[in-house]
Parts: sequence; C-alpha cells; structure tokens
Amino acid sequence: MSDPTPDDDGALSALMRWRLVLGESSEGAMGAAHGNAAAMDAALSWLYGRKDGDSDADTVDRHGGSGPSSLSVPEWINQIHELFPKSTIERLERDAVERYEIPDVVTNKAVLERIEPNETLLRAVLRTKHLMNPEVLTLARELVRRVVQQLLEQLRSEVQVAFAGIVDRRRRSPLKVARNFDFKSTLKRNLRRYDPETKQIVLEEPLFFSRVRRFTETWQVILIVDQSGSMVSSVIHSAVTAACLWSVPGLDPRLIVFDTEVVDLTDEVIDPVETLMKVQLGGGTDIHKAVRYGAQLVENPRRSIVVLVTDFYEGGNPHGLVHEVKMLCEQGTIVLGLAALDPDCTPAYDRNLAQRLVDVGASVGAMTPGELASFVAGAVRGARPSVAAIGSRKR
Repeated sequence: MSDPTPDDDGALSALMRWRLVLGESSEGAMGAAHGNAAAMDAALSWLYGRKDGDSDADTVDRHGGSGPSSLSVPEWINQIHELFPKSTIERLERDAVERYEIPDVVTNKAVLERIEPNETLLRAVLRTKHLMNPEVLTLARELVRRVVQQLLEQLRSEVQVAFAGIVDRRRRSPLKVARNFDFKSTLKRNLRRYDPETKQIVLEEPLFFSRVRRFTETWQVILIVDQSGSMVSSVIHSAVTAACLWSVPGLDPRLIVFDTEVVDLTDEVIDPVETLMKVQLGGGTDIHKAVRYGAQLVENPRRSIVVLVTDFYEGGNPHGLVHEVKMLCEQGTIVLGLAALDPDCTPAYDRNLAQRLVDVGASVGAMTPGELASFVAGAVRGARPSVAAIGSRKR
C-alpha cells in the first residue's frame, strides 16, 4: 500500500484525500495522516465530528489521535485559512453556520475580522445580530455592507437591461452597446472595406440603434416582505432589489416588512445595509395585516404592482387576506406573490393558500431578483409578463 502522505510537490495524494473524506475510521486500512494532512484531519474532525445541529465543540464522535479537539472557533478559522483552498474554506464556513449553527462564527470579533464575507455569513449575521455586543456589531455591519455591495453590483446590470427601453430603429446612438448593434446597416456601410484576399470586412464604422423609454407616468412598486426566519434569503434580496428599483426613473418603490407587526422601511430603501440591520427575523406572521397596509399605499391602482414575498403560512386571517388580494386585483392592481425571491428559487410554502390567491387573480411563483426586475419592466411597458407559476392561473 502506498504511503498516505503528501506527494513531493506538497499536494495530497489521492489516497490521502480519501483518508480525509472517510475520517479516522479508515485509519486501519489507509494508515495515519501526518504533517499538514493530520492538521487538515483535525480541522475537519472539529466540524464534521459533531452531530447535525450540535454547536458544542466538545461533542464530537470523530477526533484526532489524542481525543476530542479543543480548538476554539477563532483558532479553527485561522487553521482552515492556512490549510485549505478558498473554495473549501467557503464550504467549511457555510457548513459551520448553516448545518451546525455555531454562533461564534458570526458573533466572535476575532472570527469576523478574518472570515470571508459571503451571503451565507450575511444570513447568519441577520439571525444572530441581537447576540452581538456593540464592537462586534460594528464589524458585522461592515460585513453586511461588503456583501450587499457585491449583490448590488450583480443586480444593477440586470435592472439596467430590463429598463433600457425599446429599440428605436429610426435613430442612431453614439453609445456602443452590444445589444443595440445594427448588423444590417453596419454591413452595408462597410462593404467597400471588403478584402477579397482574406474574405473579411473591416468594420471601421459600427452602427447602433438608440433606445427610448415609455415611462411617461410613475408606477408604484410595493414590496411586502415576510421577515420570518425561513425567508431570510428573500429578505436580503428584497432589500437589494428595492434599492436598485429606486434608481429607475418612473418608479416609486416602497418596502414593507412584517411578522405579526408591519414596519414601513421605505425611508431606508436607498440604503439596503440600514434596511437589513433593522430587520427582526423570526416570530409569527400576519400576512393579511401587511397586505391591508400595502393596499392603503396604492395611489393609482392601474399603475401599481404589489409584490408579496412570503411562504404563505398565514398566522392571521387567511380569509381576510384572500379578500384583500381579490379587491386589489379587481381594481386593476397587479398582485404578484413570490414564495422565494433569491437566486435559488427553491421555496417551501403553503400550496393551498397560494392557490387561493391565484384563484382570485394574483400571479404566484418564485423569481430571481433579475426576473422580478424584468416582470416590473414588462408591466410598465404595458405587457403582462408571464410567471413561473406555482399553481395554475385562472382567468
């Protein structure tokens, strides 16, 4: 049997990789880990040696050669950053937060100073910020800011594309934008530059169409977002989406969050970091109360879109909710229910109540933030965009 140690170039052998995957129980067949491999094994044992949901670092079934690891969370974070590649580090940190729910990963100052900001950690910060002292909370806010900035940059381009207007083929634009490229006119203009030897045309003068907007009147977009713990990812992307829509001419976005109470965060909508730091995850849900509040904000029913982001598990008045949605639809307001608003679009929801809302005229589905921007843009242009529906839609 080959020796389960790193190869001469420092990389782990295939056998050693399997040894780390299988853990200490494979030591008899594959041999003991040595050097960096032993350190890796200890770091993996610290996390994966515990039972799912067990955040006690001393409760481990798998261990190194001399008993359970006594690593603290900061020590463990430092070790994995030294031992593993970035992609593995992100997976380990994500499992520590989501699978094993180790609170120190996001409430310990030393850890927050070292950890790589990502959306998983943002969700954990929102869930545990009430446990943080002021010094740690300041660091957590910076982590939130960095992740939100990444999300904003990703979504802004999608929003710009969605609201770019329609092509005006009668006018030229000096802006060289690929999606506005006028292929036929460019080809005609440059035919004289055809090279018979290379059989190519040198495009010295590309032409581009202009685009026009149809936003002649203001549209309200009222986002009503369930802030129960299971909706944390949708809460994050709702705040980012609202901030992006705020910058679109002709739109008047409102942002409402709710559990059993309703909180209007419209004044904070341009600052999604502040919005998220004010969110209080958990508690019950009163969807009816939230939709009733949102309905009162509607100024022009036929130029309003109410986006209800929730899992549809109603703790309040389901009959009142259905009636409120029916009234909105009958007055000409577009009602869009989203069981998920995030890149994954994998909702868990009350199918019965969702179907009842579809039956009275709402559209119900799940969307990415970019898809929601396209939906809103289509509605503003006079189209009724399709929705990846959860239930069949009745007309």
